[in-house]
Amino acid sequence: MDVPLSWQLAKLAVSIGIVLGLSLVAERVSTRMAGLLSGYPLGTAIALFFIGLEISPGFAAESAVYSLAGFTATMALGGGYLICGRHDGLKGVLSGTAGGLVAWWLTSLVLTRFELDRLSGTLVTLAAIFVFTWLYRHVPEARTKARSGGSRWRPLLLRAGLATAIVFLVTGLAHVLPTSWAGMLAAFPISMYPLLVILHLTHGAAPAATVIKHYPAGLGALLCYALCVSLTYAALGLLWGTLAGFAVATLWLLGWMRLQAWYGTRRATGS
Repeated sequence: MDVPLSWQLAKLAVSIGIVLGLSLVAERVSTRMAGLLSGYPLGTAIALFFIGLEISPGFAAESAVYSLAGFTATMALGGGYLICGRHDGLKGVLSGTAGGLVAWWLTSLVLTRFELDRLSGTLVTLAAIFVFTWLYRHVPEARTKARSGGSRWRPLLLRAGLATAIVFLVTGLAHVLPTSWAGMLAAFPISMYPLLVILHLTHGAAPAATVIKHYPAGLGALLCYALCVSLTYAALGLLWGTLAGFAVATLWLLGWMRLQAWYGTRRATGS
């Protein structure tokens, strides 16, 4: 079907806004917080919403089932990027991207061979979260320093353009792919990958590695979102299904952050 220009402009505006917002969080707050927020249902929400708008809510709901397992492929992308993108500058970005995409494609290829449902897809990603969190336990923390001046906006806008291109590619391919691959593409790190590129080019490989390290911890919100919309899109429609998904994801993220604060306080007091 022909996609109205207004829908295309909406995808453009939302995609750019998300990437710029995450980049400012990474620079002004911390890369750790940016990594957690990268797991919030931002890029996936955009992709699934516009897939439902352009094709059908039912197709988007079925795709979301495979997105549940697709977040494992996203973590594989982060692992491939971490291993291959150890150099600073453009060389590190290109090698990290190549390694990450190969890891994502191979993992997605394996996952789409199985008939997944909500339970199996969720369990696959939960297991992967524990595995990747354990593997990343020795990755050092690195903070970024805020850069002043208007020169920082040029790379941010360029990277935001990358996120927009990914959104258009994902939603466009969904028209010609089965729900399994549409779901895998919807789980692609639409917001995290441009953030990695921004941090890698402007601050080096270490801050990008910190985002990757904390990304699995934020995936609970994405799992909650994908699970919710897979159940509500067909029954409630795109608008109410999306709002319900964000509500569930926000509750999970708030609970997770409170749990982390409680654990940090216990460690600090030695109790």
